[in-house]
Amino acid sequence: MCEQDGEQRMTGGTARSGGTAADAPVAERAVEALLSLSGRTLPLLREWVGSDPDCGVARALLALAAGGHWDDTVLKEQLVIAHRDARAAGEREASLVHGVFLHTHRQYRLTADHLAGHFDRWPADEQAGIMLGAFSACEDADYRARGNLLMEHQAAHAGPDSWPWVSWLASTRAEQGRVREAHALAERALVRHPRSGVAAHALAHAEHELGTGPAGSGFLDDWLATDPHALQARHLNWHAALQSIACGDFADARRRADTALARTDVGMRAATNWRLLLAGQSPAGRSDPDHIRELLAAPGGTAEVFHTFNLALALAVEGATDDLHQLSRRASADERADYREVLAPVVEALAEVTAGRPRAAADLLSGLGEKAERIGGVRVEREIIQDTLARALMDAGEPARAAELLHHRTGTRRHHTYETLLLTPQRLPVTPSSPIGPPPRHPAPPAAPATSDPSCAAPRARV
Repeated sequence: MCEQDGEQRMTGGTARSGGTAADAPVAERAVEALLSLSGRTLPLLREWVGSDPDCGVARALLALAAGGHWDDTVLKEQLVIAHRDARAAGEREASLVHGVFLHTHRQYRLTADHLAGHFDRWPADEQAGIMLGAFSACEDADYRARGNLLMEHQAAHAGPDSWPWVSWLASTRAEQGRVREAHALAERALVRHPRSGVAAHALAHAEHELGTGPAGSGFLDDWLATDPHALQARHLNWHAALQSIACGDFADARRRADTALARTDVGMRAATNWRLLLAGQSPAGRSDPDHIRELLAAPGGTAEVFHTFNLALALAVEGATDDLHQLSRRASADERADYREVLAPVVEALAEVTAGRPRAAADLLSGLGEKAERIGGVRVEREIIQDTLARALMDAGEPARAAELLHHRTGTRRHHTYETLLLTPQRLPVTPSSPIGPPPRHPAPPAAPATSDPSCAAPRARV
């Protein structure tokens, strides 16, 4: 039988302020670590399973956290055991484990449908809340809207003192573009529980939209210093790199990409480097083109539209025009509408940019309109499509259209050196006739552009 029971079993006892004491039961510490996205999550979950091997919830949560690295046979075997033990514990436990089974097998629509029923019976179940990303993973606007509504209802039920639900609501508001509200919610969650990784991530999204520059990256550095092995450590360093790009500290952006991102972080590395290139700056360490091609050719290499888009960005950084044309043709022939109608023209536009044909790229991207949202990912990630369009418009001789496109960013962001450079006439250095060679591992910082923001030299007070 699991150590937790009743209401405490449902919430994991995590609503308290300031974190779980070191002498608390391992079940409580493990759940809090998982909800916090702590670097101690896996050791604590393994300790919980070891101390209570008949607890199906413990075994299922370990599978949820680590199952992506398990063999499919092992994953299924562990979840069968978890479900058997969870059924003996109660209906709520069995329902939770069933949701984990669906989620770990990437059955996101079924997961979302199951969660809707689960929350009807067990409102504000924090352990089930960990899987709410299934709604957006469906890559369906209706499911995303359902997930947002469910999130709002559950957060209201949990109340303002539940740092996990306030954190998740902050993430939802950031993605909806309700930036000030997202910022306030993330701050509230961090006051309740300073180690909330979800709140720290939501704050990073909000501060990207606000253009806080060194204030945003400084907060992330301080937050990560306490737990450098946090589950989001590389991703939060990527956010910090974007803040450095925002205020013109390109050397710091390259440093973060080279020191914090692994070879496997192809998408984040490409998203950093493509932004640097669009701003006329040299990139950080590059990806291996053959590795990118292997990823595309692997089973599941194009299973998700946003993952495929990230690989296309990596090809664009390498100036791989022919590969991009080939990928665009492949997407155009895909039976999935998002691939045909959105991914194909975006990839073709990237090919045209690398080939030095900005007018063709601008026409392709201008025709997308709001359909660009169907590329997947979140606002911060999709924004790079708008960046590419702005650069293409500038290079095609339409600075007024480019300025109008970015007006909402230059008019509201505190630091926007990056946007200013996007609106500066310059030749994008990714062309077949002038391929970019691999840069030094630690390139010397380039001379600061005229638009560089001197306040990047030291963090400011946060908004």
